[in-house]
Amino acid sequence: MSEDVTEVLPGVFRILDTCHVYVIAAPAQPGAERTGIAIDFGSGRVLDLLEELGLDRLTDVLMTHHHRDQAQGLARAVEAGVGVHVPPVERDLFEKVGDMWQGRRISNDYDLRDDRFSLLEPVRVDGVVPEYRTARYGGVDVRVLPTPGHTPGSVSYLVEAGGTKAAFTGDLIYAPGKVWSLAATQWSYTENEGPAMVVLSSELLQREELDVLLPSHGEPMTDPADALARLSTAMQRYVDFRRPHPWNVRGLLAEPFIEVTPHLLMNRSSQSYSYVLLSETGAAMVFDFGYDMCTGLVHSTAREARRPWLASLPALRELHGVTDVEVALPTHYHDDHVAGMPLLRDVEGTEIWAPSHIAPILATPLHHDLPCQWFDPIPADRVLGLGETVRWHEYEITVYDLPGHTLFAAAYAFEVDGHRVLVTGDQQDGNGVPGAGESARQEILNFQYKNRFRIEDYRKSAALYRRLRPDLMVSGHWRPRWVDDDYLRMLTERGEELVALHHDLLPLDRLDVGADTVLCRLTPYYSSVPAGGEITLTATVRNPWPGKATVTVEPVVPPGWRREPGPSTLRLDGGGMDQVRFRLGADTVPRRRVRLAVDVTIGDLRLGQHAEALVDVVGEGN
Repeated sequence: MSEDVTEVLPGVFRILDTCHVYVIAAPAQPGAERTGIAIDFGSGRVLDLLEELGLDRLTDVLMTHHHRDQAQGLARAVEAGVGVHVPPVERDLFEKVGDMWQGRRISNDYDLRDDRFSLLEPVRVDGVVPEYRTARYGGVDVRVLPTPGHTPGSVSYLVEAGGTKAAFTGDLIYAPGKVWSLAATQWSYTENEGPAMVVLSSELLQREELDVLLPSHGEPMTDPADALARLSTAMQRYVDFRRPHPWNVRGLLAEPFIEVTPHLLMNRSSQSYSYVLLSETGAAMVFDFGYDMCTGLVHSTAREARRPWLASLPALRELHGVTDVEVALPTHYHDDHVAGMPLLRDVEGTEIWAPSHIAPILATPLHHDLPCQWFDPIPADRVLGLGETVRWHEYEITVYDLPGHTLFAAAYAFEVDGHRVLVTGDQQDGNGVPGAGESARQEILNFQYKNRFRIEDYRKSAALYRRLRPDLMVSGHWRPRWVDDDYLRMLTERGEELVALHHDLLPLDRLDVGADTVLCRLTPYYSSVPAGGEITLTATVRNPWPGKATVTVEPVVPPGWRREPGPSTLRLDGGGMDQVRFRLGADTVPRRRVRLAVDVTIGDLRLGQHAEALVDVVGEGN
């Protein structure tokens, strides 16, 4: 073999390229062609060396991450018919990388992720690799583990070769105690998300009882436990150097859960706290599950900057005797509360139970114009009615409507260990101190107008709390709160104060514009249509006047589009609401995010182009 090709394990070859490309030969079959798979691809030089490797072709390439030194030759792989498989978090940086280049902020940029070290042009992707599971590629069994650090979406691949358990670690580790790039681990300005993730990934990978580490840069490491332990220790020192106080990152893995009561745990490691209800059967129910074992969220909200994973589950099993995570329930649809639920379902078989007003939002993201939605549909396995009480093992759990932080939110009431508990999501912070004088920290009511907050929502939630009288309220971003009469009284007062503030500041005595001043909405808010095809938009309009009013709604479309009907007229009672549907014909030219709108007049209130919707016009093959 040439000096650039080394057999590092029986049937496993390393090719020196812009990064180390590893080729794993599939088990030979008499009379069959000789095939293999590649881990990472570099410039594609491996395709010129197949004869030297004793192979007829590569069937698949598995990417550890998106950087150009790993991926710049992938167009050759596609041309040669090699299947391309990429980390789930980073798929868009392969097949939609043009969107990143078109939209990536360059001026006044505080997002320091190395995403601009991506491909210059998109490549076709055949699929994403299944994290935490084993899949077969070209006759080779490969287990996939998330190992964020070098990039948020990085993965490692575990393969048995010649009786040796090897991990292909990408750029997580370069040598014992060393990384290929510290700069790549800096994801945002002055923060430590990436280095802390390196610590966690190193610790988790140590548990796999590996025989050898095969990095993208650097030499094979035959004492993986020592190499990873040294990296974890060194990177922990680096994390502490950049913080005002030491941070025991490994402590998150050792015990991510805090006992609220013996059968109710709080996951302190998650971006939004998850709560785990433990059954005597060994089963667990999770309230919210977003970004588990989170070391901080970077400034970007791009998909490749968001990392769902299941890093806390080993501790849940080892320390708390959990055998199955059976059910997950969301308090609302925001990504920090639901992003990890699809992975829970795929890996653990967890069922997702969603209240009836949240389930449609999860199932059809971007049908409504709402912030903080997860990228993919999350269909519910069971839809729960508001006011419904469901039985789960020894517990009875009642679902309550809890608008405020968002219109589509729920509270869950149950009794555990002799305490009445109410799970309230992000409704309020729970840290206000009632009756402690003017200098005391006041309770923050966490309302956001884009979430469809309504003026009286917190008045109603305070009334619900008084009726239910929970002993304990647990929330998404604040510590659990033991409830007394003074606290309930304070929430009532804060709710009334919020109503009064809005009446003082808005012209509600003349017309009811609502908290957010939105009187018409279009759905679906963001959708797609074939070039030359047709889409139906629904305009939902509300009369803000106290008496009847005539409403005119007229669609506004770009040149080349058709509309049917034209202006529509409604007669609405005071405060009344109705809908108008429009059939709109798309132009024949593919375009991204075409802007459509409706021009609205309600009585003598001329609102103009009050509501918009976005449509991708898709050409053949897009």
